[in-house]
Amino acid sequence: MSWLVRVIPNRYADSVRLMSVARDVRAMAGVDGCEIGMGTPANLETLAALGAHAESGPADLVIAVQAGDGAGEDALAAAERALTSAPAGATAAGPAPPRSLASAARADAAAGVALISVPGEYATLAAHESLTLGLDVFLFSDHVDVSDEMELKRRALDRGRLVMGPGCGTAMLDGVGLGFANVVAHGPVGIVAAAGTGAQEAACLVDDAGAGVSQIIGVGGRDLSREVGGVMFHEGMRRLAADDETETLLLVSKPPAQEVVRGLAASVPPDKRVVAAFVGPPVPDAPFEVHRTLEAAALAAARAAPVPVAALERAIDARRGASVGRSVLGLFSGGTLAEEAATILEDALGPVVRDEGGDGPLGTGHTVLDLGEERYTEGRPHPMVDLDLRIELLERVRGDEELGCVLLDVVLGYGAHRDPAGGLAPALAPLADTVPVVARVCGTRGDPQDRDAQERILRDAGVLVAPSNAAAARLAARAAQGAGA
Repeated sequence: MSWLVRVIPNRYADSVRLMSVARDVRAMAGVDGCEIGMGTPANLETLAALGAHAESGPADLVIAVQAGDGAGEDALAAAERALTSAPAGATAAGPAPPRSLASAARADAAAGVALISVPGEYATLAAHESLTLGLDVFLFSDHVDVSDEMELKRRALDRGRLVMGPGCGTAMLDGVGLGFANVVAHGPVGIVAAAGTGAQEAACLVDDAGAGVSQIIGVGGRDLSREVGGVMFHEGMRRLAADDETETLLLVSKPPAQEVVRGLAASVPPDKRVVAAFVGPPVPDAPFEVHRTLEAAALAAARAAPVPVAALERAIDARRGASVGRSVLGLFSGGTLAEEAATILEDALGPVVRDEGGDGPLGTGHTVLDLGEERYTEGRPHPMVDLDLRIELLERVRGDEELGCVLLDVVLGYGAHRDPAGGLAPALAPLADTVPVVARVCGTRGDPQDRDAQERILRDAGVLVAPSNAAAARLAARAAQGAGA
């Protein structure tokens, strides 16, 4: 089946909107595939590998649709309408929107943050321009070289500004969410995070505990690496230390460089609590309280106790005949949630494969996949927006005799899929009839998708819904080990 391609000259749309429109087009009758992106060389190469060819420049939008029975033209037209119409809530009145960062800054002198979501080869220049304009930078873009990241962050530090990113998925500044953000109550816990879904899970757990969140400062996943040296982590901690509404700092990261963590001692405020969730191996000699799970650190920050899971443990034990001694398969949209689950499973069960093996997603033994990694998102939207890859993998392992338990996250909030539980439930229900399926819905009751409604959909499909990602991983480990785990 061939691809139909349409190019819209000189039209920009950010990646979140592109992913959303592509997802809606894929859901149309007769449509087998839809890819939408800016006409950059990298995107054109990706399309060409799929069999779709376009002649365009980096300022053009490219829409590619694979469809049968005459549905292609209708799908192209629907995508073009969605991408060229005004966003929901916009009106025709008022001045024309700005066409550059400089004109936008001139139009609103009170603006303090530039949100950048352009292809990586252009993101660094846009971030430097934003710093020149005196703005903090929320750098959603990835594919930014680490040397460029270091230069940006050092320049930002010299100018007293933040560079949140690259690849920064989540932030919340003065009550305004950026990127993938949840609706959480305001409160005394401020979060600095080198992890997008890690920040979301921590914030949702703090919200559940009744403590509330003051600010979330994302810094990008490499900030605590040896190369970057925690430059923006220091600045984020400094800002929260100066915030009168923040009483406790909650630091979040996947495995950091230990010497960089020790260097954070210089930024520990003397008058505020500091608690860290550094998911993965233990971090000795840290200058503050460190936990290996998001759950433990969030509960410590909120001064709260874990939610009891005795009923879920009994449900796991009742089905141990189908799961003991068999493999756990984790399919995650959040990288930090995947790492947290893998850490817990390894402690309980031994080695965990973190990549897809040649024999399929199970590989050999327990497997946890972060489907948000670049190797899985090439040519397709992020799994928090597009459910297709997870559905494909769930269908692939149906009936696998080595499978003992399925573990997954369902991430809610602004920017995420409008009904992820509803989309996943048809693929989960047949599996839940044969093996335990355990899920964590990372979100709040105030999110657009409504966590309670999402959890009901999953329970109706036979899924066991845990109160945290860590609790879900412990239940999956218990399923493989049997009662008394």
